[in-house]
Amino acid sequence: MKRKRESERKRMKYNQASKKKDFRPRRPGKKPASRPDFQKDIIRVLERAGSRGASAKYLQEQAGVRRHQTEAFLLVLAGMVKNGTVQQKRDRYYQSDQGQTAEAVVIKVTEGFGFVRPDEAEEDIFIPGRYFMGALPGDRVKITVRQGRGNLKEGEVLRILEEADYHFTGTFRMENGLPVVYPDTQMKGPVPVDRNETGGAKEGDKVSARIVKRGRRHFDHRAAVTAVFGSSQLASVCCEAILAENGIEKQFPPQVLEEARRIQEKGISQREIDGRLDLRGEIIFTIDGADTKDIDDAVSLTRLEDGWELGVHIADVSHYVRPRSELDAEAFGRGTSVYYANAVIPMLPKELSNGICSLNPQEDRLAFSALMHLDQDGGLMEYAFRKTVIRSRVKGVYSEINQILDGTAGEDLHKKYYGLEPVLHQMKELATRLARRRTQRGSLDLESTEAKILVGEDGRVQDILPRQSGESEGMIEEFMLVANEAAASFGLERELPFLFRIHEDPSAEKLEALAELLKVLGLDAAQIKPGVQPSQLQAILKAVKGTDMQMLVNSQLLRSMAKARYSEVNKGHFGLVLSKYSHFTSPIRRYPDLAIHRIMSESLKGMDSQEMQRRFGKFVQDAAAHSSAAEQRAMTVERSCEDCYKAEYMTAHLGETFEGIVSGVMERGIFVELPNTVEGMIRIAEMPGRFEYDGKIEVKDLDSSRRFRIGDHIRVKVARADVSSGEVDFALEETLPQISEGR
Repeated sequence: MKRKRESERKRMKYNQASKKKDFRPRRPGKKPASRPDFQKDIIRVLERAGSRGASAKYLQEQAGVRRHQTEAFLLVLAGMVKNGTVQQKRDRYYQSDQGQTAEAVVIKVTEGFGFVRPDEAEEDIFIPGRYFMGALPGDRVKITVRQGRGNLKEGEVLRILEEADYHFTGTFRMENGLPVVYPDTQMKGPVPVDRNETGGAKEGDKVSARIVKRGRRHFDHRAAVTAVFGSSQLASVCCEAILAENGIEKQFPPQVLEEARRIQEKGISQREIDGRLDLRGEIIFTIDGADTKDIDDAVSLTRLEDGWELGVHIADVSHYVRPRSELDAEAFGRGTSVYYANAVIPMLPKELSNGICSLNPQEDRLAFSALMHLDQDGGLMEYAFRKTVIRSRVKGVYSEINQILDGTAGEDLHKKYYGLEPVLHQMKELATRLARRRTQRGSLDLESTEAKILVGEDGRVQDILPRQSGESEGMIEEFMLVANEAAASFGLERELPFLFRIHEDPSAEKLEALAELLKVLGLDAAQIKPGVQPSQLQAILKAVKGTDMQMLVNSQLLRSMAKARYSEVNKGHFGLVLSKYSHFTSPIRRYPDLAIHRIMSESLKGMDSQEMQRRFGKFVQDAAAHSSAAEQRAMTVERSCEDCYKAEYMTAHLGETFEGIVSGVMERGIFVELPNTVEGMIRIAEMPGRFEYDGKIEVKDLDSSRRFRIGDHIRVKVARADVSSGEVDFALEETLPQISEGR
């Protein structure tokens, strides 16, 4: 009993010492006594102990620590744990491998493992759960790194350098009478909630929560519910949580709304029109989706003897959103509008986005126009950018104009577009020539399917359809490409601080993976190496078009591409095969477009280059980095919300059978995409037989000849649909006859 009390006393003394910020032992009224070099002694003992480690008592004995030196010794040991020289696992200590340490940020935590991202490293490090020290996503940690199985690097958290204020969304549950939250992303497994911190949440509610108490292991953490959104089985509710998790506000601050209202109420004065090129008498009109309210581009076209004069007229948003205004700060923070299902979270308040800035029909609007002279084949010969005033003739709708162009329009559409049809057919002709030029230079046409989600008045999804793209959609896209290229030329020729839209060459690692796949498929991969030209990749796509390999090759090519981003340095656009490119045509919904409008406007007013650099040099760097991050955030939100709506739709079809196409293959199973764009997984563990992933392109049954590759047609049954996670599970119903039979 006496030894137990003595042990308890020492442990309490050590714990108290560990909490002190200053690791030097002090005695009131006396100078610190000289002491042996405990650090060297500790390292010497731990080196000898190796993987067995040592207890504090053993270290003390082997270092020859006297009783009166115990406190000083324990303080030194605690300091070595804190700075990462020594690792502590429960009651044992181990020497850290200083040659393999790194600082990293935790990016994902599951029930049994997680991943961290080291500074300036290309690959994430796998950390087994028992070596995580309870670290949470966003925490900055010090780790050791070692070689794991195969090519996978593994690590161990030595200590947490900075704790993140971790907020997360998830589903509230009661388990064994105790409240928990199952996080949506970054973490897996239940997080306990204090009983008095549930926020009134009910079983199955989607909630937002915050870690309020940390433990040394993940299941020791405690959370508090900070917001309750509603049922986790409603897609609209889940989207509210997704927006909150990503820091996207649906409402604008009062001061921003007030500024927008003043601008809207003021309208357009004659003074603002004076000095602008007046194009209100020209045939100018917009073409958008039927439900579009934020209309930021209009077009015009005149046929010339030597070619074409194409006008792309963009809402002059920079005239209203001035630097250092409340509106500008809010637009910069948001970076972009967010679109999902039937919802829009605009970058600018509706007074601007749907009002004074939107190029609504039969209303005078201030515009920034790109007036471009093209040769007969669509080559850009000359361009000019002018501040203009326009009046759109009609709000064109893609589906309606497609009917005009293919000759299926009824009398009502001929009446609506009266006087515009000759121009529309000329636009189609020019767009065809522009597309031909783009193909000839090797521009990549990678296929991807977008969904059109139809939502009823009750907020629930009614139907999901693949989004169709016709002649008019391609026509507008070609015209915007020309205007964006011209804007980039303007910035380069005037040597302006500018924002470019860049798409860098594929990395060597991704090209190597692509080449390996092509070789497996029996395709020529000799040119697939650093320096490969887009035209060479386009030739591969052309070679497999219409075959059973088309979807597989297209998918792998997409994964091989770098992500397009914004930069203050022009690096060209690999996918479009352009030496220069920018984003000029959507300033209502994209901040980079608004930014270069502002820069180009000042240049047209005559601002000298020195002043331009002073005002915009740092600005374009910040805007490029922030806008790229905001774009990725918006894409994540849009994709996650669409997944929730798709899962909600499939809950009404549980047990039903559909035909689909294998869209992805991985170790856990195969992904199948239905014709309506809904994608779900068939888990290998639930497939009849002994299926195994080959690590490359297919899963195959070890006991039969059955196998599945991307592009294969199969029939599936809907087994599960979870709205909260946006996940759909399929069960294998039967294999359809394969085009690829006999490969």
